[in-house]
Amino acid sequence: MKQVLVIDDDATFQESIHYLLQSEGFSTVGAPDGTIGLKLAQQNIPDLILCDVQMPDFDGYQVLQALRQNPVTATVPFIFLTGKNRRSDLRHGMNLGADDYLIKPFSAEELLAAVNRRLEKQSLLHSQSQKQLTELRNSLTYIIPHELLTPLTGIMASVAVLRLHAPAMDQAIALEIADNIEESGKRLSRLLENTLLYAKLEITARDPERLERLQQESLDHPQWLITEIARQQAVKAGRLDDLVLDLNDAVLAMSESDFHRVLEEVINNAFKFSEPGTQVRITGTADADGFTLTVSDRGRGMTIEQIASIGAWMQFDRMQHEQQGAGMGLAIAKRLVELYGHRLTIESIPDQQTTVLITFATRHPSP
Repeated sequence: MKQVLVIDDDATFQESIHYLLQSEGFSTVGAPDGTIGLKLAQQNIPDLILCDVQMPDFDGYQVLQALRQNPVTATVPFIFLTGKNRRSDLRHGMNLGADDYLIKPFSAEELLAAVNRRLEKQSLLHSQSQKQLTELRNSLTYIIPHELLTPLTGIMASVAVLRLHAPAMDQAIALEIADNIEESGKRLSRLLENTLLYAKLEITARDPERLERLQQESLDHPQWLITEIARQQAVKAGRLDDLVLDLNDAVLAMSESDFHRVLEEVINNAFKFSEPGTQVRITGTADADGFTLTVSDRGRGMTIEQIASIGAWMQFDRMQHEQQGAGMGLAIAKRLVELYGHRLTIESIPDQQTTVLITFATRHPSP
């Protein structure tokens, strides 16, 4: 049984709301003012809150603001009940995080429709969150041991061979074993580097001073850097002939090192998840609104659900497509772009193509 908290200083109106909701199978709790309503919401988290706007001492806006600032109650669906119908009043409530507005007087059908709609949406969000949590748990269970143990096993096995056969070993074989140790070490190093970087980005996102300093960075003439990194990744993949570039220039609001990292991750993925002989097309278009970088490939592609689930330690179809890495590269690129106030979106058709679009705000060139 879903519980609805009703906060309203009009006892007669509140009683009618209780009667209607209870007759439809809901459990209800009432509060005669904002202070008591907030206390009840924090003591026993309801499934949904209906709240009047105009109440003495502690009004509906203050109740909502306090709820949204508390992580425990931040996601509880919240519907305002109000006689105020000015656009500015509605907008103020929505900006504070209200999910819906019902203008008094409203019908029983309108109230029930709004309540059911918000609860259905909340149930869907919860279901999606649980699915993502399960996928993340499964990914962590498989990826972390695999990504740590595989290179470690390679290093330990190579060292064991060297200890046993070093005195009589051919130099070429010894160098090959050394190369294997170095490659395994690099793989471990990259895993640790990505983990630390992702943690650093999350800390920065929650530190206003760090974020402000970060967003003051800029990069002049990114065209050369895009060309250089694209060619490096194409050569690394043995696919220089597959690379197609069509670039304009601009001044971007991002540091060179972070832009380098974003490019490296996105372009590497384009080559990694597409077949040799298919084009990887990179375009950069500048206009009055900003600079749009597009990286397109004709590869594996992703589903809508996979795109929505992009995050650290998430790999898709790992059981079907064996691959190295912990699934952090694209998550890091996306987080970096967002920290600068830009946007990274992905359009994809499974088994056909993927296009990553990064929309940057631009700055005027330095004098």
